[in-house]
Amino acid sequence: MIVIELHIKLDGRQDMDTYSSPYSIKLRQITDEDFEAVLKWSKDTSFCLANGWELNRSPEELYSWWLRCVNNATDEFIRLGIEVNGDLVGYADLACIKGKSAELGLAIGESRLWGKGIGFAAAKLLMDYATTNMRISTFSAETHEANIRSRKMLEKLGFQEISRNGSEEYCGKNSQLIQYRLH
Repeated sequence: MIVIELHIKLDGRQDMDTYSSPYSIKLRQITDEDFEAVLKWSKDTSFCLANGWELNRSPEELYSWWLRCVNNATDEFIRLGIEVNGDLVGYADLACIKGKSAELGLAIGESRLWGKGIGFAAAKLLMDYATTNMRISTFSAETHEANIRSRKMLEKLGFQEISRNGSEEYCGKNSQLIQYRLH
């Protein structure tokens, strides 16, 4: 079981209504008991549009999908839950794990928590874990040109833009995809 913890003291810019300073971010295995949080995310229209989730998914279909995520143990993919002070607020992925490389992915499930530094902290935790325990030395990531927060986070982590290939819908509009890499 993977459990990675970090305790962060917030500055005023990142103040979060729900959480007092300092707050604790933890990455941990996802479970079927996390479904209530996932169901809550599915009702956040901004989250769904930003992450390509179908709006108004039935709870049964969503639960079936979540169980597949929970039980999808492979050597090429890891999905961990992101907790803030004990509440599941999103997930962090390492995908396409091959040799010393992996693709990083993140989703913060409640749009009211976007821009608070949670994604940055979770990405840093996951990358540190992958570097130390899995010997990953090259990370890739992809985001939409219109997703300014994600682009800034990747750049703050040290990722470099390497290409602009493809496009897809982001928040209801077609957006250029940007590929990043960090060695």
